[in-house]
Amino acid sequence: MSHDRRESGFKRRTRVADARATLLDAVTPHDRTGSVPVGAADGRVVAEPIDAPAPVPGYDRAAMDGYAVRASDTFGAGDRSPAVLAAKPAEADAVAPGEAARVHTGSAVPEGADAVVMVEQVESVGDEVEVFDAVATGENVGEAGEDVADGQRLYEPGHVLRPSDLGLLRSVGLDEVTVREPPEVAVIPTGEELVESDPGPGEVIETNGLTVSRLVERWGGEARYRDVVTDDPDALREAVAADLDADVVVTTGGSSVGERDLIPEVVDGLGEVLVHGVALKPGHPVCLGAAEGTPIVSLPGYPVACIVNAAQFLRPALKRAGGTDADPFPTRRATLDRKVASEPGVRTFARVSLSEPDEAEATDGDDALPTATPTRASGSGILSSVALAEGWVVVPEPREGLDAGEPVDVELWEVTE
Repeated sequence: MSHDRRESGFKRRTRVADARATLLDAVTPHDRTGSVPVGAADGRVVAEPIDAPAPVPGYDRAAMDGYAVRASDTFGAGDRSPAVLAAKPAEADAVAPGEAARVHTGSAVPEGADAVVMVEQVESVGDEVEVFDAVATGENVGEAGEDVADGQRLYEPGHVLRPSDLGLLRSVGLDEVTVREPPEVAVIPTGEELVESDPGPGEVIETNGLTVSRLVERWGGEARYRDVVTDDPDALREAVAADLDADVVVTTGGSSVGERDLIPEVVDGLGEVLVHGVALKPGHPVCLGAAEGTPIVSLPGYPVACIVNAAQFLRPALKRAGGTDADPFPTRRATLDRKVASEPGVRTFARVSLSEPDEAEATDGDDALPTATPTRASGSGILSSVALAEGWVVVPEPREGLDAGEPVDVELWEVTE
C-alpha cells in the first residue's frame, strides 16, 4: 500500500454485494465436527446426513379414545340397530372377531383390530358394548411410521437445527447428533486511544471488541476477545499473525487511510488486501483481506460503522466458515415518518425506531403500519443511535433517498442469529 494511496483517500469504492462475494470466495468452511446431546444442539449445524433409525410411531396407535374393533364387525351399525360386541379388558393385546377393547389416544391398537370407534358412539352394557356407528378399516388409527418412516432422511448437512428439530430427533430415538463445531473468530480491538475504564482526555472506553465478540456468539461462533492492541505496526502484525489459526480474524479500528490507520498495511504484509473501501454508509473504510488461508475483516472504529459492517461482512463470513449461509435478516413493514437522504451509488443504512399505530389507526383497517423514525441522519460514532433503534432501513444504491410517508422494510438485524 503506497503512501500516495493513503493521502488520496478512497477514489474507488466497491459495491456491497461485490465486496461480500469477494470475501466469501476467501472463506473455506472448516471440517471440525463433534457429537453433542440432542438437547444441547439448538442452533448447531448438521455435519452429516441424519436418517431415522426407527419409525414414529413404532406401532399402530389409536387416534382418539374409544374401542378397538375389527371394522367388519361394525358393518350396518346405527342408532336403531347397534352392533353388539364382547368387551375385552382395557388395553388388551388382541381382539378376535366379535370383540372390542377399550383404548386411549396414543395407545397401541390390539392385534387383530383395524379400526377404532369413538367412545361417544359406544355404550357399555355389562360384558358387552353396543356400537352405534360403523367404521371403515383404518378409521381413527394412526399407522406405524405415519409421522416418520423407518430410515427416512430427516436432515442434510448444513441444516441449522431448531427446537422443533430437536423434538423430532428425540422422537426417533436419537440421544446425540453430529454437528459442526462453532467457527472460531479472533476479535482484536485496536487503537492507542482505547482504555478499559476511566477515560482521560483523548481516550475512549473500548466497546467495539465487546460488541463484536457478543455478535459472534449470537451468530453461532466462538469469540476470542483479545486485549486492545496499540497503533504500532509491529504489535498489530504480531497480534493478527498469532490468530491466523482462527477461522476468521476481525479487527476493529484503524481500517481507513489516515496516518494511524495501519491495519490495511498489516494485512497486505501478511497476505493480501482484497477490498479496501466499500460503497456503504456508515462505514465505507472497511478492509477485507486474507492471510495464510484465513479471511480478515477489518471493521471501522466508529461504533455504528463497526456494527453495520459486522452485519454485512463478518456475519456471512462466519456462517460460511461454519458450513452454512447467512439467512436474510427478518423485516417489518413500516411507514417512514421523514425523509432519509442517500448518496447515489452508495448503500445507506438508516437507523430507525418503530412506534405502533394508535388504536384509532389500527381500527381503520388491516393496513395500519408502525411508524419508522430515523434515530439520527448522520454520525457513525453515535452508538446510541443504533443501540436505541429497532433496526435499520436500507436505501439501495440507485436511490437518492427515501421520502417521508414511503412504505419501507425495516431490517431487524438483532433479532436473528
